[in-house]
Amino acid sequence: MNGLRFLSTGRCVPARIVTNDDMSRIVDTSDEWIRTRTGIAQRYLSGDGETAVDLCVGAARQAMDRAGISPEDLAVCVVATCSPDHAAPSNACLVQAAMGLPENIPCFDLNAGCTGFLYGLETVRGFLTISEKKYALLIGGEQLSRVMDMTDRSTCVLFGDGAGAAVLTLEEGRLWHADLGSRGNAEVLWVNGPGPGPCTIHMDGPGVYRFAVEALPTCAKTLMAKSGLTLDQVDWIIPHQANRRIIETASRRLHAPIEKFYQNMERYGNTSAASIPIALDEMNEQGLLQPGQTVMCIGFGAGLTWGGALFQW
Repeated sequence: MNGLRFLSTGRCVPARIVTNDDMSRIVDTSDEWIRTRTGIAQRYLSGDGETAVDLCVGAARQAMDRAGISPEDLAVCVVATCSPDHAAPSNACLVQAAMGLPENIPCFDLNAGCTGFLYGLETVRGFLTISEKKYALLIGGEQLSRVMDMTDRSTCVLFGDGAGAAVLTLEEGRLWHADLGSRGNAEVLWVNGPGPGPCTIHMDGPGVYRFAVEALPTCAKTLMAKSGLTLDQVDWIIPHQANRRIIETASRRLHAPIEKFYQNMERYGNTSAASIPIALDEMNEQGLLQPGQTVMCIGFGAGLTWGGALFQW
């Protein structure tokens, strides 16, 4: 099997940090209430005039610069998002224009909720198998502040804005296993629109929790079965950064040490499709990811979707 190799990563977040204390001045909440239930201490929220495409371009430029490749070498550009600037054109097409990407490649958005980046990995892997070009640009980018109801304390304290990007290529014989799925559910987590009225996030918190604590360990076990590896042979598990309680529950159900699960929701909140690529870039920058390590990424989100990828860094 030809597996994906990460050549580089990048991330971009707004300049404005909004702490839990800041949120308590907007809605009836407190730092203690948010931290104990979610593990979140702050999030980045966009300022006036800042767009989702701005965040995507910032992350993509960083990843492309680090990869050291020309835009002409790209086979495809995909943006995973559930909060694009427009229903059409796609954020990917606007990234294409801003970065001067070639016109003879597919550029499109993909929406699988918070699982989007993992759906995107399998999508670009498919394009690379049929393209004469060697590289793919995959971005997970969200501007969730555009769809947050700031009067709903059960949701507005959870989410943040940001983008993460990766430049990828295929390598023969490289470790790669994936698992993707969807339950076809529109009642637990959804964003209404486009259409008349405001587009806002709606969420059944307990329903999301029940789904996530089932989906995360089940997906991990599926990847283990496909690969023939054990969790002891996995160096890092990088889950979607939705809620610390979900990750702790998954850790117990998998009988895996919590230290194996990378977490950064304290600093970013839930950035949906951006959360896993932001985490990968942060880990890469800190030297936590070393060549040859075995990495498992798992996401879950609206749909209800789930996805996982097991690969070699």
